[in-house]
Amino acid sequence: MWTQNFVILMESTSRAPMLVLPEAAAKQMADAAAQGIGNALDRGLDPEVPELMKASDGLPIVRGERRTRSVVLPEDGKLPYTEAARKESSRGPHSPKSDNHEERPNWERCITSLGLPPVTGMGTTSVNPRQFIQIPGTVVIHTEYGDEARIIPLTDTHKPKTQHSWIGDSIARWEGETLVVETIGLPANDRVRFFSNLVVPESAKVIERFTRVAENELLYQYTVEEPSTYTAPWMAEYSLYRTDQRMFEHACHEGNHSLPNILLAQRVKDAQVAAASVQPTR
Repeated sequence: MWTQNFVILMESTSRAPMLVLPEAAAKQMADAAAQGIGNALDRGLDPEVPELMKASDGLPIVRGERRTRSVVLPEDGKLPYTEAARKESSRGPHSPKSDNHEERPNWERCITSLGLPPVTGMGTTSVNPRQFIQIPGTVVIHTEYGDEARIIPLTDTHKPKTQHSWIGDSIARWEGETLVVETIGLPANDRVRFFSNLVVPESAKVIERFTRVAENELLYQYTVEEPSTYTAPWMAEYSLYRTDQRMFEHACHEGNHSLPNILLAQRVKDAQVAAASVQPTR
């Protein structure tokens, strides 16, 4: 079982262009970032994350260093987006129609969650421990948040597209002491990831690397290969730490009680627009 409880930012900022900060400066930056993320989600009526942000362990620690961001390549800490992809990321996840439940986002419908590769972090992710299970020829990565189990064969051949799952089709190989996981066929509805705003098109290939750099530290590195979205290679990383924490059931919002209200609210808006468009007769 591995987890972390850090405030993880994706890219460098003008206030913190450097990758590593000393402890005092790292605490100041983590507190400010946690407050900003918590306040934003509090305004969005999410009561869970703002409370979690108050109990984080600060900026990520990777091999003993406090990191200001996940992106380590390029060295400037910026994702090498195309101009169009940068704009798409800035807009955030697409707000779909509310005519039918199947048009709503996968994460809202509890189809995909925080196990979808790459796992970019959500500010603080102590709610998302990962369990690794190894059997001959297969590795399973089980995430608590969303209760997703990626069953990954050690092979060099992907399944046919008709057999891809909602969390893509993953295969694995060993490169020395590093487990390399390659995923294709990710869902189009999750093109822009919630929380991180990372753009991961359906045509992308995600490469994840897991390397045990110490007894209690597992380095997680990932990149997304998609030439129409990114102009150059890039890599992001953070560390997970071994824990005695148990894995608990995650039921999302059982029965999806919010969904009827989402669709009903749109029907009310539709009726209001229709009423306003009716011209009075004489």
